[in-house]
Amino acid sequence: MGFQEGGIPIGSVVVKGGEIVGRGHNRRVQKGSAILHGEMDALEDVGSQPASFYQDVVLYTTLSPCSMCTGAILLYKIPHVVIGENKTFLGEEELLRSRGVIVEVLNDDSCYQLMQDFILNNSKLWNEDIGVVDNNDL
Repeated sequence: MGFQEGGIPIGSVVVKGGEIVGRGHNRRVQKGSAILHGEMDALEDVGSQPASFYQDVVLYTTLSPCSMCTGAILLYKIPHVVIGENKTFLGEEELLRSRGVIVEVLNDDSCYQLMQDFILNNSKLWNEDIGVVDNNDL
């Protein structure tokens, strides 16, 4: 959905008891936001919940979570993360594992190809999303 809106094609859902309780996608471009990654948007969609709510949820995401999204996963003690692919971007999976989070990487080729196609045509936007400094902007 993010790509169809002119943004970055990374989505995420939060699942509890087999039901989607929160869904989101990267809306940094659409909202002019510095922090609205797919995982953050999905957590925002869940809404305000007690800490116990997250004890048995699974967070699904297109791409390996960055440092910011990993921080949110750890803050809410989300126990299980399923990642579509991590070849395009290897986030903080080891940090998640070191804190006891179950991390599954599906290595889904369609996720990988989607990201490769996007980056090929939108490298500046992609670098901005992952915090890579573009020397042309200095």
